[in-house]
Amino acid sequence: MPCLPIAPLQPLRLDWLDDAGVEVAVLRLDLIDPLISGNKWFKLEPYWHLAQARGRSGLISLGGAYSNHLHALAAAGLRFGFETVGLLRGHPQVTPTVMDLQAFGMQLHWLGYAGYRQRHAPGFWDTWTEQYPQLYPVPEGGGGAPGAQGCAAIVAQARAQLGELGWDDYHGWWLACGTGTTLAGLVLAEAGAHPVYGAMAVPPGHGVVENVEALVGTGGYGLFEASRGGFAKVDEALKQFLAESEAASRVPWEPVYTAKALLALQAQVETGLFKRGTRIVFVHTGGLQGRRQALA
Repeated sequence: MPCLPIAPLQPLRLDWLDDAGVEVAVLRLDLIDPLISGNKWFKLEPYWHLAQARGRSGLISLGGAYSNHLHALAAAGLRFGFETVGLLRGHPQVTPTVMDLQAFGMQLHWLGYAGYRQRHAPGFWDTWTEQYPQLYPVPEGGGGAPGAQGCAAIVAQARAQLGELGWDDYHGWWLACGTGTTLAGLVLAEAGAHPVYGAMAVPPGHGVVENVEALVGTGGYGLFEASRGGFAKVDEALKQFLAESEAASRVPWEPVYTAKALLALQAQVETGLFKRGTRIVFVHTGGLQGRRQALA
């Protein structure tokens, strides 16, 4: 994979931000590539370098039938000419994402639900590395230390564009969290200089806290529950908020991650977490391909 594309940093204007005197700029990772979108390129690039260093010809990873991670991985394999295999949660089904995975040339294996729950068990990868010795395994969502280290580059991209906003500094970060890998990468890059706030798109108990602690310890970040009852749960209030925010900001959002993160930010702004004059960088983590099903 070539060097990381540059994501533009754009002002976000919404009435509730203006009322609170809080400035937010969106780092538009959704614009870096039409298919390898959002934070996925940052997480995948280190794994592809590891695969090459070990003489492997491709990558194998896991995800669900709507996985942004597998979608980006399959697209990268097609674009840059390496083999990809996806291990999917549940039983065979047809979704827009699954159809794309197949069109991009990814080999799919459906693990069922019980089989997928074994993904963290010792020896899980043994069968698959025996079947595909030419492929390098990537954790679910591109998690783990390599993925976090890849995401550290996001900080440099935002800092390089502060002057274009008239900012000389900022006071923190805000982003959606699925595994916590991207948040961990920002914490690593910040090294305590600015706090990183994560809105968890999965309910408590799904491992985000543990994943982040394993990667960066317990300092430099805060986590907020934002799942609204479950991963990929979409209610009418969220749909309305997404539509209103999209019309006002002219930024596209999706309901699984980014709209939930924006709604969680609104809640914290309105409860006074951030004082007037605070400047926040909001990371748009992409995932817009998931709109096709989530907003159907």
